[in-house]
Amino acid sequence: MTHEFDVTKQVRLPASPEAVWDAVATGPGIDSWFMGKHEVDAQARRIRFAMGEFTSEAEITTWEPPRRFAYRATPAPDGSFDAFEFLVEAADGGTSVLRFIHHGFTAQDWGEEYHEGFSRGWDMYLHTLGQLLQFLPGRRARFVIASGPESSASPEAWVKVVRALGLLEPPRTGQPVRFTVDGVGPVEGVLDYTTPHYAGIRTPDALYRFHERSGLGMPIAIGHHLFAGDADVEQEGKAWQAWLERVLA
Repeated sequence: MTHEFDVTKQVRLPASPEAVWDAVATGPGIDSWFMGKHEVDAQARRIRFAMGEFTSEAEITTWEPPRRFAYRATPAPDGSFDAFEFLVEAADGGTSVLRFIHHGFTAQDWGEEYHEGFSRGWDMYLHTLGQLLQFLPGRRARFVIASGPESSASPEAWVKVVRALGLLEPPRTGQPVRFTVDGVGPVEGVLDYTTPHYAGIRTPDALYRFHERSGLGMPIAIGHHLFAGDADVEQEGKAWQAWLERVLA
């Protein structure tokens, strides 16, 4: 049985509608703040998405640059699908207002905790979009993902990650962060996002994102956006995987 859902968000972004459009309606732009790898083919009206071994396709249903962009994924055999819409309006001082809508059907058990977790995830990703536009405008990132052991699907495991990042108790946005990852080197930046379920660290060349997912019955994960042109995604993924395994042992 599928369950219908809607998630609607509105955010003020520190960029013109054209810059926002570039970030939300091009493959490299989306990759720089959202998860996975995207290919946007406006002429064919198709979007292709890949993350690890998972792939999917979606149909572009609305293409009105730089104001409105919408697409709908091909339904799965169980009838579930996702549809996304981005509405961009110019605002004062060269900023924009983005209205975002995520609609669809899911086969997941759509309880209150799942819905809240889903909504919190979009808050984090849209904040990351704002960080991209404000601090890394025009730059492109490569996405790196890694996951902790199954045993990290617990609130206690998140405490270990917070300590390994050297964050204050409680963490405070704007605090300096410095720690070292074997195979990556020192990470030096600021805490740009913090909730009981997420930590975001911004450096001159990366947006690091840490996800606590125990409420969804899932292990801790990372999803980092690396803007350095020489970043080796495969090597970085292995290094962060090893870091998670060590911290969460």
